Amino acid sequence: MARKFLYLVAFLIVLAVAGMIAFSFFGDKLTRLALVPKSHFVAQEALVDNAYADPEMWFSRPGKAGDPARWVPEEFAADESGTPPFAVFFVHPTSYLERAQWNASLDDGESQERARLFVRGLGSAFEAAAEFWAPRYRQATFGAFLTDEPEATQAIDAAYRDVDQAFTEFLAQVPPNMPIVLAGHSQGAAHVVRLLRERVIGTPLEPRVAMVYPIGWPISVAHDLPKLGLPACTLPEQAHCMVDWSSFGDHPDPGLMLQAYRRSAGLDGKPRGDSPILCVNPLTGTMKGTAPASADLGTLVPNADLSGGRLVPGLVGAACDAHGLLMLDRKPNLGPYVLPGSNYHVYDIPLFWANLRADVVRRLKVWAAAH
Repeated sequence: MARKFLYLVAFLIVLAVAGMIAFSFFGDKLTRLALVPKSHFVAQEALVDNAYADPEMWFSRPGKAGDPARWVPEEFAADESGTPPFAVFFVHPTSYLERAQWNASLDDGESQERARLFVRGLGSAFEAAAEFWAPRYRQATFGAFLTDEPEATQAIDAAYRDVDQAFTEFLAQVPPNMPIVLAGHSQGAAHVVRLLRERVIGTPLEPRVAMVYPIGWPISVAHDLPKLGLPACTLPEQAHCMVDWSSFGDHPDPGLMLQAYRRSAGLDGKPRGDSPILCVNPLTGTMKGTAPASADLGTLVPNADLSGGRLVPGLVGAACDAHGLLMLDRKPNLGPYVLPGSNYHVYDIPLFWANLRADVVRRLKVWAAAH
């Protein structure tokens, strides 16, 4: 029996090594095979016009009982005196990972609970807001961002229509002179970028948008940023600008991400190629910044079930590299969801939770002083 067990262990080790080798050569293809739906895109039924007047269509909004965005770690204490009242519109990242269909149903319990956890762990960095709004929406599945198939574009467009409709309700409800922060992560950041282009820039709403945080969504400095209407934040005491970063651990392999980025077209219609990605270091508040771990005010280290976590200051330093990727000075152990290539995408916000919270408050004070 012992010999059989050893044979089994040896087989599993060989299988694991073979899997790692296969992924290193065919990772892109294997990932698409596992996550991209093979079904036809099915158009979603439009939501009723007043759908987002229903509090149940929001994970977070004023007056919502058990609001996940209002959670903070026990260790956290901050002096936010002098911060002007502001409203946050936050779009959660992808929480639907299935390939059964291109868009998640709002009745899908697993993805909805995962999204609620994301609002708790990520959105809470913006909790200093007087009003925090985070809509539920029929998000595109993760695999939609791994393929150029037309169904993927249809799925992302369908998800955006829900977000756009929620934004209309948000604007109708927040006080008319209150400054606004647009924020999101990953898929949510992509929708925030589109809202900025289609609903904000060049409209009377533009001056009220104090800050935009499309975190974890690669924005080309050359091919995207000029079309977005707001500059990158180059100074920590600057408002009405954009903060973005994409995190990788020490000794990374960002090849798969950069390959997809180079192939994609920018908002100007030209290939992004090797153009640098927007990187505003959350430890410094500056574009292309570099900082040691002593600048880390607190990394949110999640607990096992992601329902909470503890703040650990001084855990990581970070620097923006030549590609515009935010390189950590180590590989912190935050949990099992680090992606291949030492990609800390899932942890973009928890890595810098306390610094991001301080960044929002500081920039809103700057905006208020100018208005």
